[in-house]
Amino acid sequence: MLMKTKTESESKYCPQAAVKYARVLFELGIPRNAVERAEKIYMEVPGIQEILANPVIPEKQKFNAIERIFPEEIKRFLKVVLRYQRIHLLGNIFNAYRSYCDSQDKILHAVLVCVDPPNEVQFNKIKEFLCEKYDAAEADIEIRTDETLLGGFVLKAGSDEYDWSLKGRLRRLEQKLTWR
Repeated sequence: MLMKTKTESESKYCPQAAVKYARVLFELGIPRNAVERAEKIYMEVPGIQEILANPVIPEKQKFNAIERIFPEEIKRFLKVVLRYQRIHLLGNIFNAYRSYCDSQDKILHAVLVCVDPPNEVQFNKIKEFLCEKYDAAEADIEIRTDETLLGGFVLKAGSDEYDWSLKGRLRRLEQKLTWR
């Protein structure tokens, strides 16, 4: 059973330039595993982000670093990003690339907020609901826990939110009673 549990949300903000570069990266047909390896290198190799972003270091030395460290399939792309002074967007480009690939593969990302994680049958029914509702091939559901819901769950997919929590029901009941 594939379940991801997180307690904090990640920022999904991506500048428009990063989205455009991500689309180009996708359209170049660079294998996804090469892009993932490049992202891992960029995020984990000590000092590489600072070297590539430092305006004092000559472009030729930066190109040499790219040649030595990154996968062959993505080197030209990285050099173009560097040449156009967009290297500071590289983390955002990788995020936008993953999102674009997922949208092309019809993978829906959703967040399930609940007091207790669902059992396997419940989890599969939620996935089935999401795939049918959003015409997705697969649903990737992140599970977060929130004790304040009192019971039930809140499901967020795209711009939609389905609140089947006890807290939400009590709030709606209170609104009905105070509106009369």
